Amino acid sequence: MSNPNLTLIAFLLDRSGSMQSIKSDVVGGFDAFLTEQRAGDGECLVTLAQFDNEYEVVYRSIPLSDVPPLVLNPRNSTALLDSMGKLITDTAAEIEALSEENKPGTVIVAIMTDGLENASREWSRPAIKSLVEQQTNESGWEFLYMGADQDAVEVGKGLGVRAEQSVSYARGKSREAMMAASNNVRSYRTARLDDADAAMPAFSADQRSELADD
Repeated sequence: MSNPNLTLIAFLLDRSGSMQSIKSDVVGGFDAFLTEQRAGDGECLVTLAQFDNEYEVVYRSIPLSDVPPLVLNPRNSTALLDSMGKLITDTAAEIEALSEENKPGTVIVAIMTDGLENASREWSRPAIKSLVEQQTNESGWEFLYMGADQDAVEVGKGLGVRAEQSVSYARGKSREAMMAASNNVRSYRTARLDDADAAMPAFSADQRSELADD
C-alpha cells in the first residue's frame, strides 16, 4: 500500500520568452505556493521542471523544507506537449520503481503557462490527452492547468485535464493564480489524510472571478 501521509507535487512551469513580463509575479507566486504547502499537514515532496523549447528538471522529489527559491530565466518558444509527456512519464517511472511503502499516496501535477503550444516534436495533443486521462483514471493523479490570457478550460480539456481543475488567469494575476492553486492543493492534501477518496477542490467561481481581467 502506498504511503497515505505522503504527497508528491510535480510542477511544470513555463519559462518561454513571453514570461519575461510577469517574471517577478511568477517567482513571488511560486515561493508563496511553497510557503502555503509547508504549513500543510502530512509529508510532501516537490518536483520542478521548467520548459521553453527545451525541458529541464530543476529538482526531483525533494522535501518541501529543502526546496530553494525559484530562479526563472525566460527564453525561446513553448514545447508544452513534449514537456508534459516527459514530466508525466518520468514521474510515473520514478514512482513505479519505489517500494510500496515509499510510494506517495497523493500525486498532483500542476502546469502553469502563459502561451500556447508551438514547438513540440515528439508528443501530439491526442497522445497527451490519453496519457493524462490514464494517469487520472487508473492511478488517481490530479492535474491542475493554469493558462494566462487563454480559454484554459478548453485548452485543458484538450490536454485531458478536467474542466473544474483548469483556470484562466489574466497576465497580471500570476501570483493570485498560484495562490488559488495552492489553497486548493493544501485543502486536498488535508482531506486525503482522513479520506482516501477525497476529491481535489474545483476552482471556485470566486477564484475564477478574481483571476480574470479587472
